[in-house]
Amino acid sequence: MANLLGRETSPYLLQHANNPVHWHPWGAAALDEARQANKPLLISIGYAACHWCHVMAHESFEDPETAALMNSLFINIKIDREERPDIDQIYMSALHALGEQGGWPLTMFATPDGAPFWGGTYFPPEPRWGRPSFRQVLQGVSEAYRSGAEAVTQNTAALAKHLQAQAAASTGDAPTPGVLDAVAGAYLRMVDPEHGGLRGAPKFPNPPIYRFLWQNAFRTRRVEGKDALHLMLERMSQGGIYDHLGGGFARYSTDEVWLVPHFEKMLYDNAQLLELLALAHADRPHPLYAQRAAETVGWLLRDMRAEAVNGKAAFAASEDADSEGEEGRFYVWTAAEVDQLLGTDAPLFKSAYDVSAKGNWEGKTILRRVIPFGGPTEEAALARCRHILFEAREQRVRPGWDDKVLADWNGLVIAGLARASSVFGQPSWLDHATQAFEFVLENMPAPFGGVAHAWRLGRVTAPGLIEDQAAMARAAVALYEATSASRYLDHAIRLAESAQVAFGDGHGGYFATAADATDVPMIRLRNAADNVTPSGNGLMAEVFARLLHLTGEPTWRERTVGVLRAFAGQPDQWAGMPTLLAAADLLEEAATVVIAGEQDDPATMALTQGALGAADPAVVVLHAADTKNLPAEHPAHGKSGGPGDAVAHICRRNVCGLPVRDATDLARLLLSRS
Repeated sequence: MANLLGRETSPYLLQHANNPVHWHPWGAAALDEARQANKPLLISIGYAACHWCHVMAHESFEDPETAALMNSLFINIKIDREERPDIDQIYMSALHALGEQGGWPLTMFATPDGAPFWGGTYFPPEPRWGRPSFRQVLQGVSEAYRSGAEAVTQNTAALAKHLQAQAAASTGDAPTPGVLDAVAGAYLRMVDPEHGGLRGAPKFPNPPIYRFLWQNAFRTRRVEGKDALHLMLERMSQGGIYDHLGGGFARYSTDEVWLVPHFEKMLYDNAQLLELLALAHADRPHPLYAQRAAETVGWLLRDMRAEAVNGKAAFAASEDADSEGEEGRFYVWTAAEVDQLLGTDAPLFKSAYDVSAKGNWEGKTILRRVIPFGGPTEEAALARCRHILFEAREQRVRPGWDDKVLADWNGLVIAGLARASSVFGQPSWLDHATQAFEFVLENMPAPFGGVAHAWRLGRVTAPGLIEDQAAMARAAVALYEATSASRYLDHAIRLAESAQVAFGDGHGGYFATAADATDVPMIRLRNAADNVTPSGNGLMAEVFARLLHLTGEPTWRERTVGVLRAFAGQPDQWAGMPTLLAAADLLEEAATVVIAGEQDDPATMALTQGALGAADPAVVVLHAADTKNLPAEHPAHGKSGGPGDAVAHICRRNVCGLPVRDATDLARLLLSRS
């Protein structure tokens, strides 16, 4: 009996390697030991940047008495939810079925073969807030299991049935425009009209929801969806959830005004918010969007580049909320510190960023911008102040850094960088996107031909999931549209085809795990519901729809419709699938912009940038040196444009409009659908 986590590479697991708990990593060895000892499993799931995970670790897992109780009564397994989201999804689904609020740390009790029977999230060391102490929970659960309590047997059977129902196919008709309207209307009724985001607290940015609202606004020609995104981005970009010194957004705000975050910064949030900033700027250019995008990319390149291999690097998973044992310590300020560092500029900075003697959070100040942009002189002074404070902050003890590379999150950031590069005119951002893409493909291959999920310290640490294949295929499509390099289209098709073989459920949808997965307990789940990240099935549908518009191959339409129908059997659940609904719109309403002409011709380049900088996500960009080389069934085949003649054709519903030769005209035409 020993703590076995020191052999792992996950920063989260290594955080617990010195606990007195006899932790096992997830795997067959732990389950075999539980069967031999006839002990239930205690499965604890979290992630490196999780504040409450740290709290429970300090209170319980580092406590010798609690650890002794855990060791005597259970086989204890620690899981990094970012490394194994497939396992986390199973136990989180079971927790929801028990009527519990989801979250991390997730504490689940299971039979020796991994079947869950009871669980919760954070448990305090002593009874409080109406919750039992963790030690009381340990003793109660162990006694129930050893005595063969009927509740354990009933829960095990009921949860198994619930998980099986989640995995079962439930096909129906693809969503109609009326479904999209109904879901968008429901979301818009939930929008906070004053502070942006969805009403109430805590407040998450919910990128998949807002991306759907944005795209749907172009379909309906109603501005409410656009306004909702603009309002949220403006409030978030000026709030405390944004790091005004170092760039990047925290995971969420604990209040309704975006002031107090849990300070962890996640790659997936910033990847999606970067893309939303680009879309918003393409629609209504604003210095705020440009500045926040540049600062966020600056943070990505400065602080989030993971270990390089052969000169190429992808992006790390997260930065922690805590440093020196305190949440937010790295980020907050006192008025005295600001006065000392800024001198005569301090009053200007303090009035702009809500710095006061009493502070705005626990006696300290979380920086937030409380005055609008001023003139050039004032903004230059504030920029100098931010730089001084940033340099001073760099001398502090930094928060923990989780530098594992996750394929799905990197796919999101690659696509975000590709779009932002075009909108904000930053070609170097595209270079970093291509480098990250190549890193994942070269260092994280999967046996079935796709990509693995996680990598750290020179080795793959988790098998590939459907989200990895979908996000990286989507990234490949984005790079193909941005560069017209055929290898990226080839990669997208290869990833899509390998996913079809390894993950296909036989009903048009895709399982979360591959067919050759050997350590997934109970069942292969399948769903299309978005969370803070878009679902793998939703992203696959988007990839298929884009491939249809890029290649004209009818197979891609069939596959898009297949995914849409695979999750249509319960229409009341459409509201949880905004990415899938956006793919339905993309399939039928996308504008394929065919750019004809020599690629290095300035006129061709200008048209390409005009198309890539479109605010409507349902725009697909296809470069064809000569339209005669397009497939005969393509609506732009043989139309004007070719060597020496740079021209764009906007094709919708298999019909192309008149040729466009001016980039400004093209951009104007793409602002609305016709």
